[in-house]
Amino acid sequence: MTTLWIVLRALHFAAVMLMTGSACYSALLAPRRYRPQLAQRLFPLMKGSTWLALLTALAMLACQTVLMSGDSSHLTDADIWLAVLSTHFGTVWQGEILFSLLAAGALFVTGSVRSQLLLLAGVLQLVAMALIGHAAMRDGWPGVLQQCNHALHLIASAFWAGGLLPLLLLMREARQIDRRTDAIRTMMRFSRYGHLAVALTLLSGVINSLMIAGWPLAWQDSRYIELLLCKVLLVALMIGVALFNRYWLVPRFRLAGSGTQQKFIRMTQLELLLACGVVGLVSVFATLSPA
Repeated sequence: MTTLWIVLRALHFAAVMLMTGSACYSALLAPRRYRPQLAQRLFPLMKGSTWLALLTALAMLACQTVLMSGDSSHLTDADIWLAVLSTHFGTVWQGEILFSLLAAGALFVTGSVRSQLLLLAGVLQLVAMALIGHAAMRDGWPGVLQQCNHALHLIASAFWAGGLLPLLLLMREARQIDRRTDAIRTMMRFSRYGHLAVALTLLSGVINSLMIAGWPLAWQDSRYIELLLCKVLLVALMIGVALFNRYWLVPRFRLAGSGTQQKFIRMTQLELLLACGVVGLVSVFATLSPA
């Protein structure tokens, strides 16, 4: 059941990140005239990730009910469900499910409101996720500050990692003559604000790690710290790939032609793969004690 929890957590976080990143393109980053077209092309991504986020949120609540009660037969016991819902996790997760339902409802809305609602629902889900786990280990103002920092970490990382798959789609869009200018402008905006997102992800991640694990890190005695350092390595590789793309390949697009663009796509796919590894690692060590 613990393994199932880890898998569900990874799928849920990945789905929310993809939904938020995709909605951010069509709601904020794209030029206004291009937003309806881009929203239509990103809709399959947003639709799939939205339903996956809702299904995994419901499954995580059921899984946590089994973990807390210690017996899967309690899934049919209404009193056990009420007891779980009255816990801190249960209270927060009711909000997570509500925001997932908001996102699912947004799929049936047309026009620019759909992307805006999906973006809002995605951000709210990320904030709710920041209120449980290790970020909820402190009370009072230190706890509030830690949770706010963790929420910022999740939002910034969702903008960065959640925007990679839509970026690959925009590379195709840039090959169309009638959409080339708007697609390139959208990608440049993602790149510009992506610098801020990466910086916020790193800063908030360092603060969060220090507040959870303390300093110095006793990595010899903690599997949590070992996996945390593996995450740091993967994030460093992601940053290296992103910098290579932005400052080596992009300036050579016109000079070297489509060959360089193909390399950019391959490196972005590598960055996306590394991001999946980070999500998987986080889902594992989030269940461990940092001590």
